[in-house]
Amino acid sequence: MARILIAGCGDVGTVLGKSLHAAGHQVWGLKRQPADLPPGIQPLAADLGDPATLSRLPSNLDYVVYCAAAASFSEAQYRAAYVAGVRNLLHALQEGEQQPRRLLFTSSTSVYAQHRGEPVDEGSPAEADGFSGRCIRAGEELLWNSPWPAVAVRFGGIYGPGRTRLIDSVREGTATCPIGSPLYTNRIHRDDCARVLEHVLSLTDPDPLYVAVDDEPAPLDEVLRWLAHQLGVAEPPPAPESPLKPGAGGGRDATARLRASKRCRNARLRASGFQFRYPSYREGYGALLRAESDDNKRV
Repeated sequence: MARILIAGCGDVGTVLGKSLHAAGHQVWGLKRQPADLPPGIQPLAADLGDPATLSRLPSNLDYVVYCAAAASFSEAQYRAAYVAGVRNLLHALQEGEQQPRRLLFTSSTSVYAQHRGEPVDEGSPAEADGFSGRCIRAGEELLWNSPWPAVAVRFGGIYGPGRTRLIDSVREGTATCPIGSPLYTNRIHRDDCARVLEHVLSLTDPDPLYVAVDDEPAPLDEVLRWLAHQLGVAEPPPAPESPLKPGAGGGRDATARLRASKRCRNARLRASGFQFRYPSYREGYGALLRAESDDNKRV
């Protein structure tokens, strides 16, 4: 049985924590308001942005999973979540004389600046010029430079229960298909995110970095048309601009997000023995649509 802290225990962290508890591990979920955590995850009320609240971490931790997310799409919030929060937690671990066997960091493929459909893997330059990618890269470096072994997992776009923006846009008729060169998108189902993290925790000698996306980088227009067929609605019309909307931050990062197009490869993760439950968007979105249909039948 291992003693595991999940720092920033939100949606993905909760799924991970439930599975780790079911496997017999002792799990703590750290968040500002932990009262909503399910049984099996011990609540730990703390704020990664406030070092004073991190003084009472559980002792003798074997593993620490850092999966905090920015509160909003702004440089201040990204820096708070991925730089200051990481630094504060590392300091608390050192102050507590902890000796974890491994740190795990939930990163993002947004650290890559490639946007012309290039293939991308762990060896590709990660030189994003927008604040989101830069802050996340800084968080990776902080963990890799810590006194303990650390692994960063760069996730693609996460979808799943409660993350149905693409489905909703097709159903509501607000989605449009980009004209011109394919706009490649990379994604991973939320449940597979948690399973990847648990898998990496189980590895005897993991690599320091994994790209975690499903098996099929897919042009966005292909995904939208497939969803329209499954929903029985009209295909989204073509549009000269990307249908992706800029985040609240706007500016340079919004422009980068509009241009984003790369084909991320998961060969290293696959070679480590990981098997996807949802190897492409078809299995993942198909499961969401079936669950939605079953819910409607029960109403």
